[in-house]
Amino acid sequence: MKRVLVPLLVAVAAVAVLAAFVALAWRHHARPRLVFSPHELTLPADGAVHRAVEVRLAKGGSLDPGEVTTAGPAATVNPQGDDAVSVDIRSQVTPGTRFLTLQYRGAAISVPIHFVPDASDRFGDGTPDFLRLHSAEDRENFRAWFTTLADAAAGLSPVRLPDEVDDCAALLRWCYRNALHAHDVTWLSTMPLDTMPPLPSVAQYAYPFTPLSINLFRVRPGAYGLADNVNGSFAQFADAKTLLELNTFFVSRDVRVARPGDLLFYRQLEQNSPYHSMILTGPQHEWAVYDTGPIGAGLEEVRGQVRRVALDDLIHHPDARWRPLPENSNFLGVYRWNILREDVR
Repeated sequence: MKRVLVPLLVAVAAVAVLAAFVALAWRHHARPRLVFSPHELTLPADGAVHRAVEVRLAKGGSLDPGEVTTAGPAATVNPQGDDAVSVDIRSQVTPGTRFLTLQYRGAAISVPIHFVPDASDRFGDGTPDFLRLHSAEDRENFRAWFTTLADAAAGLSPVRLPDEVDDCAALLRWCYRNALHAHDVTWLSTMPLDTMPPLPSVAQYAYPFTPLSINLFRVRPGAYGLADNVNGSFAQFADAKTLLELNTFFVSRDVRVARPGDLLFYRQLEQNSPYHSMILTGPQHEWAVYDTGPIGAGLEEVRGQVRRVALDDLIHHPDARWRPLPENSNFLGVYRWNILREDVR
């Protein structure tokens, strides 16, 4: 009996080993091998989307774009005929090297991408292109956050209003900076808000994680250069005049062409601080939000207020100096943040 069982067991074991080998070989043969070009990438750290990589099967054949997944930098897979896909990559705005991993039916490849410092300033207005919001979605997300924060500030009691918001320029800076933050629980804990607004954040970058760090506002004239990151051309603070001249661009003197998140600027020469600003909010930019600045003088001076006024009431303001109309020489016009600039003028 033993002489019969031993050969039988050996045969069964051999069959099992052979089956395992065949299965392994079949899996190896069935797993596709990917080829891609180029094998290494260098892209500007400009926050823009770049057509970067083409991927095919090593032995040719149909490639299903829906089964190609990526990990690493933000990427989008696009069909490129029946046998290839192209990959668009959104550059990060901070220089450095990252790896893009592509996977397809068990096969995976990695592409090193070197993001290099970028000095582009296609408008020559001093704002680096990496700071400009390149997608329509990001521009709308910024506008939504910027106006929501302005309206929220107008609804806060004086004791809840952040200490830094003490004049019209400070209100602009506070709304602008926080509109560009990553909006998470940590951020919310620092804000005078009861709940998180249900709005998507800007995807291109999150303040302060850019080459400018916390120094968000242009304070020296001139086109942007890489040295400006560290030479004092940008700062955390900028007054209303500096925001007007170096961080925004003129749109029109006709408020009817304005959009939510645009700014109204005035110059009242008879006042100690002649430059004043307001934020247009509401779906039809039907509201204007502004900070009055300190009220009174000397020992009688008290903290100002953030107010929200209907644009139509402002147009018919009893003091003509504050009417946002072309015939009012004190009204400088409608302005828009440089990061929202889209077309070369």
